[in-house]
Amino acid sequence: MNYLSPLSDRYINPLTDFGFKRIFGTELNKALLIDFLNVILPSQHKVQDLTYRNTENLGNTPIDRKAIFDLYCQSESGDRFIVEMQKAKHNYFKDRSVYYATFPIQEQAKTGEWNYKLTPVYTIGILDFIFDDHKNDPNLLHTIELKDQDCRVFYDKLKFIYIELPKFTKTIDELQDHFDQWLFVLRNLPRLEFQPDALQETIFTQLFEVAQIAKLSPAERETYENSLKYYRDMVGVIDTARQEGIEQGRRNEKITIAKAMKQAGSSLDFIAQVTGLSLTDLQDF
Repeated sequence: MNYLSPLSDRYINPLTDFGFKRIFGTELNKALLIDFLNVILPSQHKVQDLTYRNTENLGNTPIDRKAIFDLYCQSESGDRFIVEMQKAKHNYFKDRSVYYATFPIQEQAKTGEWNYKLTPVYTIGILDFIFDDHKNDPNLLHTIELKDQDCRVFYDKLKFIYIELPKFTKTIDELQDHFDQWLFVLRNLPRLEFQPDALQETIFTQLFEVAQIAKLSPAERETYENSLKYYRDMVGVIDTARQEGIEQGRRNEKITIAKAMKQAGSSLDFIAQVTGLSLTDLQDF
């Protein structure tokens, strides 16, 4: 049975700001966020309930730089979670993640006598890109924590968990567990025509209900369409830049070959025939 929609989208795109916050960022639908978090968190930090906190975090003084999270929540045990959807690469994305994690750490400070005991802080990044240094790594889930020189965990209350979504390519028939189900939904929701048989759990029934575009109010529909346009424009810019980078890389490779052939004494006509570069290009070096 074909579960992909051949026509217009029926469900919102969860990778847009609007879609991400509608699915994961409301009190009414927090069961969705809890279920997703429990799929990727270690067993000792499973979430039973959570509360949403202010996503705008100010520094200690008026002149300090502030941080604005996509989602920020706290479990009943005090564990804090920053949940971010990152659509594009950022030169200092890892630095920013570490910087953002300092806010839920510092806010735990107490006035007067305090023993410095902290509750765990998690930064969870759902990435619509692949880290440059992980392109050849088949793993799409990365858990980072503080370790000593012997790779023993030195501090287990600060973790960074990243999911590289583009690496997930399984079809509906290849899904093996709940983690696969969630990644499939995040990658394919706007392309689905209906809720597949493989995603009939109660939690996904709730998600598919929440994600129906037809159930958005006119104001919500306008907000979503603006969010979708922004997302598509960003994807277009990224794809164009990637293609230009590939083409520039190919050209640089041709130039390297041409220079080597020229130094070896090959004629310009022969070099042009081999590399595809013009005679004008070859005269420039």
